[in-house]
Amino acid sequence: MSAFKTLDDVDVKGKRVLVRVDLNVPMADGKVTDTTRIDRVVPTLTELSDKGAKVILMAHFGRPKGAVVPEMSLKPVAEATAAILSRPVAFAGNCIGEEAATAVATLADGDLLMLENARFHKGEEANDPEFAKALAANGDIYVNDAFSVSHRAHASSEGLAHLLPAYAGRSMEAELRALDAALGNPQRPVLAVVGGAKVSTKLDLLENLVGKVDRLVIGGGMANTFLAAMGKPVGKSLCEHDLGDTARRILEAAKAAGCEVILPKDVVVAKEFKAGADARCIPLDAVADDDMILDVGTDSLGSLAVHMEDTKTVVWNGPLGAFEIPPFDNGTVTAARQVAMLTKAGRLTSVAGGGDTLAALNQAGASDDFSYISTAGGAFLEWLEGKELPGVKALSAS
Repeated sequence: MSAFKTLDDVDVKGKRVLVRVDLNVPMADGKVTDTTRIDRVVPTLTELSDKGAKVILMAHFGRPKGAVVPEMSLKPVAEATAAILSRPVAFAGNCIGEEAATAVATLADGDLLMLENARFHKGEEANDPEFAKALAANGDIYVNDAFSVSHRAHASSEGLAHLLPAYAGRSMEAELRALDAALGNPQRPVLAVVGGAKVSTKLDLLENLVGKVDRLVIGGGMANTFLAAMGKPVGKSLCEHDLGDTARRILEAAKAAGCEVILPKDVVVAKEFKAGADARCIPLDAVADDDMILDVGTDSLGSLAVHMEDTKTVVWNGPLGAFEIPPFDNGTVTAARQVAMLTKAGRLTSVAGGGDTLAALNQAGASDDFSYISTAGGAFLEWLEGKELPGVKALSAS
């Protein structure tokens, strides 16, 4: 893992600390409906405030595309953040210029201020050096606590790290350490679970993982594409038949890298995808032309359980079946609970993230016992794909 400085490496008392956070939270009727992203940055904000920093929050909201869109103002988010922190959070109607400077100048040590949506300026997404300089004028120190936007080279997530002394916040630090433990420098064997609907959306991911992990479990709709490529019947299941060559190429690459690919041995099928559909568990070869494969079967789960026994690290992305509708959630729920149980027993490290993963693990009641769950979405996936994240690279370089 690239070296980066943390809050342990800096004295913030009396300093203006610009903190990039991700507060792009769901809203309804002007109120925040899910505070997960705010909760994640509480440790950093509280620590900075308690240590006497003048804490200045920068964030984006929605996609205003460089124009001022009143309904995308961060003002209601500042109010929600204040409520969660149980301390006042002032608000400035702009993130640069006189309005921001005046608001910053009034701060006492320990005070918090949120600047207006950085994306109200075109310079944010363009990573314009002049805009980054205007942001930097508000601070003495830069802290990035937003791993989830680190795959974007924007002014507030990348440009600023070159202009001010830069540090990782506590949430960013936790994420980078968890990711390092999962793929950077993991305990082996490493088993990756990759599920979801389509191979086409996870090509880069699969191609990177076969060179990094010891075992790759492929589930969800994407498993059907691999099964079809191996000449197995998949009926009328979701399947990208045109990606047969690609699937075979990935299997060859895995073989060359010494990575064992684990596909379903048996499957749960139904004639239609709906709640209460007549579902049966059958061997792979028994899939009929009008069957839809909607989950992995009991033999597959038994085999996976055996593989888990000596696994030391699990990386999880995506469900094993159509988990939204019972009984097709059984595969995902059973496997997730086993990973949670082994993690809790101290037998393995488990890191999960991306898209439907969070919902699936919550449904299994397993998320609290995983070692780390990333809420970073796109940034987590790009990291799994082996891509360099500009925001992280800038922190290491500073």
